[in-house]
Amino acid sequence: MKAPLPKNEGQRIKVLWQYDVLDTVPEAAFDELADLARLICGAPIALISLVDEDRQWFKSKLGVNLKETSRDVSLCAHAILEKDLLLVPDATKDKRFKNNPLVTTGPKIRFYAGAPLISPDGHALGTLCVIDKVARKLTADQKRALRILAKHVMTQLDLRYRTRELAQAKAEIIRLSRPAKSSKPSR
Repeated sequence: MKAPLPKNEGQRIKVLWQYDVLDTVPEAAFDELADLARLICGAPIALISLVDEDRQWFKSKLGVNLKETSRDVSLCAHAILEKDLLLVPDATKDKRFKNNPLVTTGPKIRFYAGAPLISPDGHALGTLCVIDKVARKLTADQKRALRILAKHVMTQLDLRYRTRELAQAKAEIIRLSRPAKSSKPSR
């Protein structure tokens, strides 16, 4: 089942594009946070996904070779509608996902837990999620850890965004501080 669009979809997409992170190279900080989620939750797969107009793109992907999937089949597209974790103990028994090709074929998702990545202005840009090929649940401590790690992913996204803004401002200051070249010939 395709996820409905968030009520604030237009603004959410605008904020996502402002981060200028889609289709960028892997970065250690994001891979390390995904790896922590995978280790803490005992899951073979962890992803940091960003959901744009048509797809979910993976900033970090551990345990799968996919770099993105269609938004139409994205479990994360459902998770961004939540204020808290989306927990799916057995996707084959969940009416939203039981016929999803990510459940029925590769990677054969059974368990999914996704924590939304909430921007400072309240937009869910994507998720930090863990996935398993067996049905199961998370403990209270694992749920808490996933929430905390999702906040740290968002902090890294914000840091990346602010660093880029500062670099652009610095370049503009340097450009403006250079003496203007005179168009008059010198004598």
